[in-house]
Amino acid sequence: MNTRLPSWLHQKLAEPQVIARMTDMLAKDSLHTVCQSAWCPNLGECYSRGVVTFLILGDTCTRSCTFCAVSKGSPSPVDDREAERLYQTVAALGLSYIVITSVTRDDLADGGASQFARIVQLLHIAEKPVAVEVLIPDFQGSHLSLSAVVNSCPAVLNHNLETVPRLYPQVRPGADYQRSLELLANVKKLNPRMITKSGLMVGLGETTVEVTAVMNDLRSVGCDLLTIGQYLQPSSLHHPVAAYIPPEQFTDYASIGAEMGFSGIASAPLVRSSFHAEQLYRKVLNIS
Repeated sequence: MNTRLPSWLHQKLAEPQVIARMTDMLAKDSLHTVCQSAWCPNLGECYSRGVVTFLILGDTCTRSCTFCAVSKGSPSPVDDREAERLYQTVAALGLSYIVITSVTRDDLADGGASQFARIVQLLHIAEKPVAVEVLIPDFQGSHLSLSAVVNSCPAVLNHNLETVPRLYPQVRPGADYQRSLELLANVKKLNPRMITKSGLMVGLGETTVEVTAVMNDLRSVGCDLLTIGQYLQPSSLHHPVAAYIPPEQFTDYASIGAEMGFSGIASAPLVRSSFHAEQLYRKVLNIS
């Protein structure tokens, strides 16, 4: 297909000094962000607002998802001081709501769940408590690992389905659609009041019928929040873009999601899992 980006995907460049300042702060504290590691198109806007999505457990993933720009390979050991440094950075930025995600760590017995729980708990007892949204991997289906994260009481627990079941072998090798769906179902069993969230990329070759079916699946397990955004190919080595979905289709998905009963849905070409996450969270709480 034509690789030229359509007009609705063009972004205004951020001021270099803004990005440099945030990058230097994070580098000083040896912290990673998914903004940089996954080459997020919204990096400039978020950094200019002093907002980041932290990437914990290193920056090397043990899986080989073909859509993702994060490095793959053998990760380093877990950094015991990562939680404290992240805490200090959050305090320095004055954040009241943050999103924390991680690479997938299939090399760890608990998949990294204890590190998620430790960070959430640490931020809860901070001088200025912080609402934490976690975007977690599937922990290879471990109920014990999921329980550890749920019991730490994040404000939102997010786990992305990413795409439709038919495309999992090409897009998410090593993942399992039903396992991911069951994870979201189990969150509600562990804590019925916990807000759950998931995300989808479109433009990978899925059909609108398939996307709607996934949305139905998410509602069937009580998922509260949903994000839908356009997949953008990080490089020629990654899964190709099958189509650039027009803004009107994203609007249709948002309408369908509202009718299904999602408490909040963000659906637009440049939407990403953590983009304007606090605003979506506040929709559930009916806070303007």
